[in-house]
Amino acid sequence: MQWLSSLGTVGEVLRIIILIFEVLLVFNLMILVHEWGHFLAARWRGLKVEAFYIWFGKPLWKKTINGVEYGLGSIPAGGFVKLPQMAPMGTIEGESTSEEPLPPIKPLDKMIVAFAGPLFSFGLACVFALLVSWLGKPQSEAFVTTTIGYVVEDSPSAKAGLKAGDVIKSIDGLPIRRFEGFVDSVRWGVIASEGTEILFEVDRPGEGIKKIPVSALWPDVDKKPSSWWKSIFERPVLREVGIMGKSTPMVGAVQENSPAADAGLQPNDEILSVDGIPLLSPVQLREYLEDKGGKSVQVLVRRTDKKATTAQSVELTVSLTPRIPDKAPPEYDRPMVGIEWHATGERKLAYPPVSEQISDAARSMFSMISKLVSGNSDISPAHMSGPVGIGRVYYNLLQDPAALLQILWFSVVLNINLAIMNMLPFPVLDGGHITMAIAEAIRRKPLHSRALEWIQTACALTLFGFIFFVTFKDLGDIFIGGGNKKPNPSEELKWLPKDQRPDTN
Repeated sequence: MQWLSSLGTVGEVLRIIILIFEVLLVFNLMILVHEWGHFLAARWRGLKVEAFYIWFGKPLWKKTINGVEYGLGSIPAGGFVKLPQMAPMGTIEGESTSEEPLPPIKPLDKMIVAFAGPLFSFGLACVFALLVSWLGKPQSEAFVTTTIGYVVEDSPSAKAGLKAGDVIKSIDGLPIRRFEGFVDSVRWGVIASEGTEILFEVDRPGEGIKKIPVSALWPDVDKKPSSWWKSIFERPVLREVGIMGKSTPMVGAVQENSPAADAGLQPNDEILSVDGIPLLSPVQLREYLEDKGGKSVQVLVRRTDKKATTAQSVELTVSLTPRIPDKAPPEYDRPMVGIEWHATGERKLAYPPVSEQISDAARSMFSMISKLVSGNSDISPAHMSGPVGIGRVYYNLLQDPAALLQILWFSVVLNINLAIMNMLPFPVLDGGHITMAIAEAIRRKPLHSRALEWIQTACALTLFGFIFFVTFKDLGDIFIGGGNKKPNPSEELKWLPKDQRPDTN
């Protein structure tokens, strides 16, 4: 969609509209497949199907075909197949239109129909996972590494003695496989920890294995929102320890006439070392340059020719002399080099097997549920997301250069989450239908219809209340959490050509 940029504001509006349409397309595909499972199972078991809807609420469109009303609702929060013989669901689906009493169905049929939705979601996840295993999943160094690249000054990690270069082996006894992501990651290990201290086991080069306890009380978990209305939208603070994963600095853009441009640096150059010191993060280079106070440094650069049939890399040493920009806001009034860092750094394709993808997604979901109910971690329902939050993730992924691969990977995770969440034994959800069918089988008679209707209605209202609750948090992420975007440095910094620069001699 790069051609849209030539249309200015109109092009940007069109780009956003197209992205939103693509988000709805992907999101609704998952809803459609899940509900299609219920629909086919109901047909197979001989149940009466009155309606098949994507989304809830007042229909925006509907059409009756062969006695089944197909429609699109007005509340983008799921979908349903209207099966009056399953359970009283009038609060969500509307009252049954059947003019004649319908015969009761066996508990086994109810269980089969209820289970079919999560089963189809699981099947769709497997299809997406198979595609990922063939096409690959882009992974950055900072995502997959277990090596600390940077330790924030005065953070709990710095005070405890963690150092850049430490390789994290485990957190609170749980093995670590990567820095970012779900289970087995450094990020999750810190967030999900439950004590006032987090025990890091690290392998320090030249010193061997060390066990280092790090305080978990940072940032201030008791910090209150700045106003009462922000408390509705803001999520509670999650604990951090002040470390970043190793990420070789990669040039994203070089500002015109800057010291980096004078030195011949190019986008996608990787800066391996400065004055012989290996670099583990862009922040490390920035701090080193600030300490040098504008003096020249020697940087080792790896440049890869990706246009060649087989990518070829060369290493070269470049002299870099920082200087104060010729025009800049006060906060940039210091020697700089004019490099804008690549957002992700070098990314390589990984080809995880289907079983690994499914297992990781399922374990992450079960881990999240266990932390929600334990009461000992910082994780709460306020950290969960609804349709708006999920749509926001898809919206961001669709802007990635490897959008298709990212969408496939995230869809594996989301479909597994959808299957597991729907299997929870909560009335209104598929797991609730299965639980009630089991109770009916044990009692050998149907549950009291009036009591069942009250339970279903109460749980439906609770579910919608929860969706509204997390939607406020999702909106807060967009309009409050995402509202502090800093201007692009290239828009604020100006560098004069050599022949126009003031004489410093």
